[in-house]
Amino acid sequence: MQPLENSLERLLFASRWLLAPFYLGLVGAIVVLLWYFGVGFLHLISVLTNGGGSVVMGVLSLVDLVLVANLLIIIFAGYENFVSKIDTGGHENRTDWMGHVNFAGLKMKLIGSIIAISGIDLLKAFVAVGEISNEQLAWKVGIHVTFVFSGLMFAIKDWLGGPKTHGAGG
Repeated sequence: MQPLENSLERLLFASRWLLAPFYLGLVGAIVVLLWYFGVGFLHLISVLTNGGGSVVMGVLSLVDLVLVANLLIIIFAGYENFVSKIDTGGHENRTDWMGHVNFAGLKMKLIGSIIAISGIDLLKAFVAVGEISNEQLAWKVGIHVTFVFSGLMFAIKDWLGGPKTHGAGG
């Protein structure tokens, strides 16, 4: 029975590599966001030179794209937590948190990014308050409050769970 158990465990351990294509897909999504950022930046430049648009809305849209791209950077922590350690060969620019963010820290970074993205979307709605209905604005506020409440509950749960190390900044 032991050889069967060992084989099963090796298969399960090796199956973690099935996640690698997902992480590569997220790298592709960052490339797509970079494209949209470039398009948005060129649009912002045209707004500045030609007028006829809101500079604030353009900048907020760019900030929104940056926050979403930052959210996708969780691929590093996810890959290191679930697939394999990333060997950067001692590169001088390796961030301190790489290799030190556990699942709880990853969860807190994720919810924090979602709250920030929701906050930017809400700010854009407030800037364009005349262009959306009160019902739409109420939904955006409600969704944002739900994200904030969820983040608060995650933080309280982690705090009540005792002292844990979430890694640098986690």
